[in-house]
Amino acid sequence: MNLGHSYENTARMVTALSNEFPTAEDLPVAYRKAISTLRPLPAHYDEDKNNNYAAITFEDGDWSDYCLNHGIFAHIFDGATPSDAVTRDRWKANIASALRYLQEMSPGLYRMVRLLVTDIVVLNSGADGGGSASQMPGVVVMSPGPKWEVPQYTECLTHEAMHLNLFVADTVYGTFTLPSVELEADEHRALSAVKIGQRRPLDKAFHAAAVTVPLMYLQHQRGTTTLIDLYTESLRDACADLATHREVFTEYGAMLLDELCGFAASIDFAHVAQTITDPTYAGYRPAVAA
Repeated sequence: MNLGHSYENTARMVTALSNEFPTAEDLPVAYRKAISTLRPLPAHYDEDKNNNYAAITFEDGDWSDYCLNHGIFAHIFDGATPSDAVTRDRWKANIASALRYLQEMSPGLYRMVRLLVTDIVVLNSGADGGGSASQMPGVVVMSPGPKWEVPQYTECLTHEAMHLNLFVADTVYGTFTLPSVELEADEHRALSAVKIGQRRPLDKAFHAAAVTVPLMYLQHQRGTTTLIDLYTESLRDACADLATHREVFTEYGAMLLDELCGFAASIDFAHVAQTITDPTYAGYRPAVAA
């Protein structure tokens, strides 16, 4: 699965929204300005290009209020309990450690997270895990489990950044020929690689399959096989099922599907590393009519 699309796709989205043509150096600020036109709350940015870390808020922040008032991630926000200063400091320290850890494990994935994640909402809801939504580009919601350590924070941030990456790609090129609401129909459901055995709407099943790749890669990098063992077969089953819906994918979506199916067949982590860092894999060029 090619993970190297994030910078070019993000730049294309910025150009479409603002008619600007940012350099790689300018892209973090340009992206934050551009997505602020799509969101109910603006993205914080600093014109100092090296200082655009994600803003961290909690259950009493503006994003929490927005999600509660609009029924977004209700299973996370409805059960959130108040957090004290000590807990918040621990969460912030763990996020900072997770980013340093990610930079050591995979500089390419670190750049993706730093670019795409503009806001992190952390709360204690008992629903361990995270969330992101296409209508809130840049925002990651995180409810850390009581036994989470730095690797789990890292995996959560990477998982949700990959969703954000796919949302950007969908904005730029389109992944499916049908709108999301139509993909909920029974005939457009496919096996999930993460919620193993469940059939989910095609876009959600595709996202679930795609996010397994960076998670498995990170565990490979640190010499752990828990998720590799868990997802190898379920990813192959999910890809086989997704492939039966190929007619519903756009040309770009079919390219991503083929890459995903290729990884599922080979579990080639060396190739994943190459797609993250090699400029050859930096982006998609649609065919040009003769």
